[in-house]
Amino acid sequence: MNTNLGLIGKKLGNTQIFTEDGEVRRVTVIEAGPCVVLAKRTQDKHGYSALQLGFGERKAKGVNKPRAGYLKKVGVETAPQAIKELRLPQEVVDGYEVGQTISAADIFTEGQFVDASAKSKGRGYTGVMKRHNFAGFKATHGAHETQRHGGSIGMNMTPGRVFKGKKMAGQHGNKRVTILNLKVAKVLAEEGIVLVEGGVPGAPGGIVTLRIAVKKADKKAS
Repeated sequence: MNTNLGLIGKKLGNTQIFTEDGEVRRVTVIEAGPCVVLAKRTQDKHGYSALQLGFGERKAKGVNKPRAGYLKKVGVETAPQAIKELRLPQEVVDGYEVGQTISAADIFTEGQFVDASAKSKGRGYTGVMKRHNFAGFKATHGAHETQRHGGSIGMNMTPGRVFKGKKMAGQHGNKRVTILNLKVAKVLAEEGIVLVEGGVPGAPGGIVTLRIAVKKADKKAS
C-alpha cells in the first residue's frame, strides 16, 4: 500500500511540451490541489494514521445530509468537491494541522516519480476483443460468424462448470485504476498544475489522486 504523501486533483486534459533539447514530451495536465486538511487520524485514537483532505468546491444543494452533517462537525463551511483519506506514517501526520492548505509545489518536484489513481472511463458492455484484447478467429476456411467470439469456455464432463474469473464479455471500465511510476515533467507552482508524462486514467474533469511513487520513493529520473 502506498503510504507516501500526495494530493487530490483534477485531470484537465493532455498536451505536449518541448524540452531544452527540443524533444517532445506528451503529458497529462493535472490541477493538483490546493487541498485543505479536514481531519487527522492518529494511531492512538483511531488505530491508524492518516490525513483527510478536501479538494475543490461543491454547491450546498449537491451535498447529501450525512456529508453535510460531517462537514459541519469538523467546521468546514464550503463543501469540497472531493474528500479522501491518505494513509500516512504518524510522523508525517504530526507535521500538518487541521485547516492547513497544501499546494502542488509543497510536495511535487520536476523529475519526481508519482502514482496516479482515478476511475477509468466507462465503456459499457463490451466483447472479449475490446475487454481482454483477444485476437479473434480466422475469417476463412469455412469459419462462420465467429470472428469476434471468445471460443470455448470449458468442458462438459470435467470440471463440468465454468471457472470463476474466466475472461468473457461484460462491463468494461468504470473502475479504479492506478498507474505507477509516472514522471513529473514540470510543476507550475503559481497555477497549481502538475504535468505528468504519459496517460492518466479517467476523462477530463475527473478526480485524480496523485501520490509520490511507492516503488520509487525519494528517487528522481536521471
